[in-house]
Order: sequence, then C-alpha cells, then structure tokens
Amino acid sequence: MSLPETEGKTIPDAWDYQGRPADRSRTGGWTSAAMILGGEACERLTTLGVAVNLVTYLTGTMHLGSATSANIVTNFMGTSFMLCLLGGFVADTFLGRYLTIAIFATIQATGVTILAISTIIPSLRPPTCTASNDQLCTPATDTQMTVLYLALYTLALGTGGLKSSVSGFGSDQFDESDPKEQSQMVNFFNWFFFFISIGSLLAVTVLVYIQDNQGRQWGYGICACAIVIALVVFLSGTKRYRFKKLVGSPLTQIAAVYVAAWRKRRLELPSDASLLFNVDDLPGDGSAEKKKKQKLPHSKQFRFLDKAAIKPSEMPNDVTVVNKWNLSTLTDVEEVKLVIRMLPIWATNIMFWTVYAQMTTFSVSQATTMDRHIGKSFQIPAASLTVFFVGSILLTVPVYDRVVVPLTRRLLKNPHGLTPLQRIGVGLVLSILAMVAAALTEIKRLRAARHYGLTNDPNAVIPLSVFWLVPQFFFVGSGEAFTYIGQLDFFLRECPKGMKTMSTGLFLSTLSLGFFFSSLLVTVVHKVTGNKKPWLANNLNQGKLHDFYWLLAILSALNFLIFLVCAKWYVYKDKRLADEGIELEEEGPTCHA
Repeated sequence: MSLPETEGKTIPDAWDYQGRPADRSRTGGWTSAAMILGGEACERLTTLGVAVNLVTYLTGTMHLGSATSANIVTNFMGTSFMLCLLGGFVADTFLGRYLTIAIFATIQATGVTILAISTIIPSLRPPTCTASNDQLCTPATDTQMTVLYLALYTLALGTGGLKSSVSGFGSDQFDESDPKEQSQMVNFFNWFFFFISIGSLLAVTVLVYIQDNQGRQWGYGICACAIVIALVVFLSGTKRYRFKKLVGSPLTQIAAVYVAAWRKRRLELPSDASLLFNVDDLPGDGSAEKKKKQKLPHSKQFRFLDKAAIKPSEMPNDVTVVNKWNLSTLTDVEEVKLVIRMLPIWATNIMFWTVYAQMTTFSVSQATTMDRHIGKSFQIPAASLTVFFVGSILLTVPVYDRVVVPLTRRLLKNPHGLTPLQRIGVGLVLSILAMVAAALTEIKRLRAARHYGLTNDPNAVIPLSVFWLVPQFFFVGSGEAFTYIGQLDFFLRECPKGMKTMSTGLFLSTLSLGFFFSSLLVTVVHKVTGNKKPWLANNLNQGKLHDFYWLLAILSALNFLIFLVCAKWYVYKDKRLADEGIELEEEGPTCHA
C-alpha cells in the first residue's frame, strides 16, 4: 500500500530482496500479505483434504483394519505438527522464513503428487473387492504401503516446514513500530484465521465430495495443483516482500544453558544472585544482546540452572567474547525457567488433541456405516461430517466475543473475558462431553445394527441418521475454538521475548503428541482386548467402540483435574514481574490465575 507521507522511508529492521533497507512504500503491506495468505489456504486445503478422508481410503481401498488405519492417520498428522519444530529451527537458524516456505511448499507438492500417482497406477493398490469375495479382500502389499508412506511423510515434511513459517513471514510484512501498520497486522491475523477456515471448509466439503464421487486421483490432483499455483504466486511476490535477519533458534539458548550448567555442576552458587553473570556484564555499552533482552528478576526455582551464570574465575574484566556454551546470562537462565514453568500446562493440553484425533478416524468410520442421505438422491460423504466440526468453530468464536466476553467481564471483573488458562479449561470440559456424546451415540448405533440383524455385514448401512454424530463433532469443534486460541494466547504471552517462534512450536507439539498418544492408546487397547471381543474391530458392528470412547472420557476427566492443579500453581509472567516491580516491555493485559 503506497502512502505519500511515507514515500522513500525505510523500515529499520527489514530488508528487500536485494539486501537493501526495505522501502516502506514499495515493500510489505497487504499486497505482500495476500500472496502469503493464499499459500496458507492451499496448505490447509491439502493437509486436511488428505487427512480427513484418509481413513476411508485405507480401509476401503488399501483393505487395512480399522485400528491400523486410525494409527496411520494419527501418526501422519502427528508427524506433520511435530515437524513444525524442525521447520521453525531451520527458518530461524539457517534459511530464513522466505526460503523455508518456498522449499517446503515444493516438498509438500511433491508428496501430494506421489499420493495422486499412487491412486492412478493399478499396481500401487490392491485389487478391488467384489460382492463375492468380501471376506477375501487382499490387503496392500509392503511395496504398495511403502509408496503410500513415502507420499504421506513427504507431504508431512512439507506441511511442517510450511506451517512453521507462514504466519511469521506474513507478520514480517508489517512494521510494528508504525501504529497504522501495527493495526494492519492485527487484521492480518484475523484474515489468517479466515483463510485457514476457508481452506478447511473447501477440504471437508468440495474436496471430499470429489474424492468419493470422481475418484481420489482427482481430489489429490487438485491438491497438487493448488500447492503449485500457491507456490508460483508466492514466488512472484519476491520483489515486494520484507525480509528479517536470522535471529537464531531459541532451542540453542535452552541447550546452551543446560550445557553450561552441567559443565559447572560441581561449583558452589554464590549467596548473592547479583554476583552471577547478567545482561549488564555483557561487553560493550549498547550491544545488540542488551537491547533485545528484557532483564528478568532472579527466581529460586530450578536453582541448578543458575550455575550456568557462574562467572569463571579466570574470565578477564576486559573480555570481549562470551562463549554461550560455557557462560549464560542470568536473564538467559530465567528465560529458560519461564519455559520450564509452562511445561505442566503444555503436558495437560495433549489429551485434548487425542480426543480431537478421533474426529478424523473412528468418527468417520462410524459415519460410513450410517444413513447419510439428504432427501432421496444426495448422499453426504462420510468425511464431510467434519463440516459440523469446522462450522462449530466458526460459530463459537463470534458467540464468545459477543456473549461470553461481556458476561465474564461482569462476573469475573476481567476486561478481556476469560484468561488463557480458563479458556483452555473450558475446551477440556467440552472434550469430555464430546466423548460422552460419542459413546452414547455408538451404543445407539450398535443397538440399531443388532435390531436390523446387520452385525455380521461390515458394509451394511444401518438405517440410523448420520446426524446422530453431530453432537460429538460440535463439542470437539467448540472445544477447539476455546483450547486452540487459549493455548496460542498462553504460549505467546508467557514465552520470553525473542522466543515466539519456539513458543508456537511448543503449542503445535501438543497437537502432534495428542495424535501420537492416540496411536499408542489404540495399539494398547487393540492388543489388550484381543481378537475374541475386540473394542476396535475391523467390523465396527462387532466391536465395542463405545468402551474406547468411555476410556477417553475417563482419561480426559483425570487430565482435567491435573490441569486444574497446574493452573492453580501457575503464576502469569506479568503478575510475577509486577510483584518484583518490573514493567513488561511488551504491552499485554494482566491476567490472574
């Protein structure tokens, strides 16, 4: 956006594609951001378009069991989110966000292209079952599964690298020091969420319908084309982008503090914390390190780490270089302590995403056995039930802003409504309700199957409306609206200044571990319940999926109780600093646990 009053002015901490100070009138702004937003919509369209309908492909086309198929889906999704940590590390330390997006978008396009090709070549999938040989369906061979895994995990690698940098690179296009551009940045994140939702809606409706009715090759082919087009558009904006210099990964700082503390583990800590090495002791009067660091007060928790800041006796007073692997500032140590204090909250968030994982696995499997017709001619694709999941998210956000926030302002005397931890707590409660609703619906579905004598036919359509599944999708979707935003707010608010990328990675790792825990739980339950009376049978009509849902409900309730203890113990960073008489450099609402 060209502004006459800023013509010729440059951004102090941003550069153009030629390495020159970025001209405010010729770089950044909405034109650049729009090219980035389109890429994120295509990423969500591709990832969700593959994941949400993958379980039906694995059971129906590759002839795998329900438990095995569910684990493949959750492992794929878990790996995608876990690789965000790798993508963030690569972007911050080596490539920068622009190159990371370009490279990993290419990798993602390669993965979905391999997946599309595997659905076209007959030898890469087992022969189709017929009515006469349903009991003799041949499962996919090792070679066929190898190609499938190659496609999925190439796609996961691309997704992880792309997802880790898109939002950050988009925010780089706006100057936080300029009030007008800072306001535009807030609007960018609103549009970012909107484009994610648009990509999700297209994936669970249009794309799933094409996969089920026109063929997987068309659905996956569209995904490949979308990513390639998004990459071309993204690269075409190179001359308009603003670039930030590499800042290094916060993971390096955490590792350096631990290494320095371990090396000096046998040394005694001084009685006075002021004798420890700190930001003020750094060489130079106005070093970049001093400027970017907010001095933090010393805390008595995790005192072992304080040893990283013990000054070596042989360090000369005129030292000009500090080896971070031998000596850390006390502020570096306190920043690492902040991250450690967040870990109990981080751990208790994992269970929500384990519940979330069921919406793309067993809930879709349930839908395939139920009546999905609207009228006499149109049949809803099983995976498209997740539209109620996405819809509940879009419904919950405005309801929260218009109803919950005004109500909590009056009741809790908090101008911002619920605190981040309170929002997470609401989401955890809704996840418990989701599993209770799922268990009750599954009991009703099994009774209908027995009533109509369909328990022995795995392909039978039970005359029970698929809309009985809507409550579990609704509760998890509403829960995500609370938990996702609450988690993001918590991790970004509480993480030390300069660790925002890693904090986002921490948040996304809860999604990853939730999917992995789902895989572990499915494997254990499948092994313990055996083949005679399995909870997770290949034929759902002969299984006890409702008991699996009850198990998840119980585990979620226990996790919620642990979360309450952790939330009561946790003290927000701004309150901790206020008690020490230190003002935050970053503006933010004050929260009380």
